[in-house]
Amino acid sequence: MQEFFELIKYLFLGIFQGFTEPIPISSSGHLVIVQDLLNINLEGLNFEILVNFGSLIAVLMIYWNDLVRLAKNGVGFIFTKDEEQKEDFDFILYLLIGTVPAGVLGVLLGDMIEELSTTQTVGITLIITGVALWIIRNIRGTKNDGQLTWKDAVIVGLAQAVALIPGISRSGATIVAAMLLGMRQETALRFSFLLYIPVSLGTMLLSIDELLNDNLAEKWVGYSIAFLASILASYVSLKWFMNIMARGNLKYFAFYCFIVGGLVVLFL
Repeated sequence: MQEFFELIKYLFLGIFQGFTEPIPISSSGHLVIVQDLLNINLEGLNFEILVNFGSLIAVLMIYWNDLVRLAKNGVGFIFTKDEEQKEDFDFILYLLIGTVPAGVLGVLLGDMIEELSTTQTVGITLIITGVALWIIRNIRGTKNDGQLTWKDAVIVGLAQAVALIPGISRSGATIVAAMLLGMRQETALRFSFLLYIPVSLGTMLLSIDELLNDNLAEKWVGYSIAFLASILASYVSLKWFMNIMARGNLKYFAFYCFIVGGLVVLFL
């Protein structure tokens, strides 16, 4: 019976992490809250990296056609200099530029960021996330993929770096920055989640040795359940979020962040 409840715990954590990852409410912040509120052992950083990799697979599935087009046109432009392919080549460069801030700060400030993983910090940063979402709730940009600049990439990349702080949503921070820069909702969403791919993949590759040494023989069933649950939950959540973005209903996420953040500050 104990083993059964252990597997249920893995299933719950996989679904929870997967569903909260794409939407702008901070999955890392919510994991801190769950750990404190329900006294659940979250299995350490390696487990979080694994379920985040499940979210990455869901993002790859949803944006697969975009990725194939970008790869084809990006490589094609290198050899042909076809102006029709330059837009996608530039988009790839901007994704690479936008990846740098989070990668650098993640390495340099990793220990400091880990010290910020407290419920009080998460409560405050959730409120900050809510304020940012409220500010952009009615913004409708006009800038499409072909109108992005390296400055846009740097600013959105810095926003992603700020989201290393627990409670600051990665998707929320990057989408807020993108829309404040005048991007259309579809472009902001695509740039945000394609920017997630290299960061998530890099984190997974850098941690693979630790993950392989994490007693996987004893935990592989639970880890597999959480991993698969994360893929499914992330896929459903991201599709749902895309529909919400199209309707301009980000204010509901702002309300949610205000309520949860306020309750955490007051009672945890």
